Amino acid sequence: MAGLYIHIPFCRSKCLYCDFFSTPALGSVNSLPEAIAAEYARRADEITEPFKTVYIGGGTPSILPPDTLRRIIESLPVGDAVEFTIEANPDDITPDVVKLWRDMGVNRVSLGVQSFDDRELKAVGRRHDSDGARRAIAAIIDNGIANVSADLIYGLPGQDIASWKSSLLTMLSLGLPHISAYCLTYEPGTVLHSRLEAGKLTATDDRVLEEMYMLLCSLTVAEGYRHYEISNFALPGMHSRHNSAYWTDTPYLGLGPGAHSFDGKTRRYNLPDLKKYLASDDILCIDNENEDQRFNDVLITALRTAAGLHLTDLPSDRRKYIEKAAAPFLADRSMTLTPDGALRITEEAWFRSDAILRELIVV
Repeated sequence: MAGLYIHIPFCRSKCLYCDFFSTPALGSVNSLPEAIAAEYARRADEITEPFKTVYIGGGTPSILPPDTLRRIIESLPVGDAVEFTIEANPDDITPDVVKLWRDMGVNRVSLGVQSFDDRELKAVGRRHDSDGARRAIAAIIDNGIANVSADLIYGLPGQDIASWKSSLLTMLSLGLPHISAYCLTYEPGTVLHSRLEAGKLTATDDRVLEEMYMLLCSLTVAEGYRHYEISNFALPGMHSRHNSAYWTDTPYLGLGPGAHSFDGKTRRYNLPDLKKYLASDDILCIDNENEDQRFNDVLITALRTAAGLHLTDLPSDRRKYIEKAAAPFLADRSMTLTPDGALRITEEAWFRSDAILRELIVV
């Protein structure tokens, strides 16, 4: 199995927390299909097995005119995909757009909801409101795409336990097959980070964030969701196959400015430069990892998941290293080791997984 990721680097406006590569240069939208087709032609031999998952992310892919999206899809070998996801904002959703996506082969939509509290949405620069999010979800399902994932964020400016619980309960009442929930991070270079540094807002206390996380875990499990990765929850059989591939070292090809790729051995990435990309300049770089860095990649991605890191798959020296490094966490029960050799961070300890991983990675 291999995956295909396509980065659409356009947004009408940038959310105040976002550090993904995007631009409001919408005049370049219609030039993108040819550039993507040209890049694929240059790189088609990197991954020769069929693409079983396709993920169109960004940016805001849902702002693409349908004909532009169609030209991109028709230039790529996506006919074998069993999961075909497009990221979308609620304000771009209409019944006609959903029907066109469905007819192009899209069978999954990842919707950026983030909150059902209008005050919180406004605080981070989202363009939709809570009613718009509900209408968008209904329009997607009613027009033929039942596999909908929606994102929420906790730790938003002005958010408290009560408003977080309200957003969670609203989301769960919709019965979606998949929910992603992320703790807000103040990334350098974002507007929120600048406001934090200037003292114009206060980050949510870690104890409150942990309470929000535990509430998330308890409410989702009560509704039958499986917490299969730190930030992802799915009803049985409805996990994201594409994203799961990232966490299990499955090869994937990334097209578009700022996209990343992995062929099973080597990691590559495109520079986030739209002008050069549209000119078909070669902006592809190789991430020259050493053996320790490669091992750390495997360690970190595996321990983000409920499946964990299978120690029996490791060389003996790496296994001995991990067993020794993990011993204190096994002792305090923030990690477990299954009879078949899977090392896992417990759900309760996932919230502080960064601190655990710092003690496990090779430096």
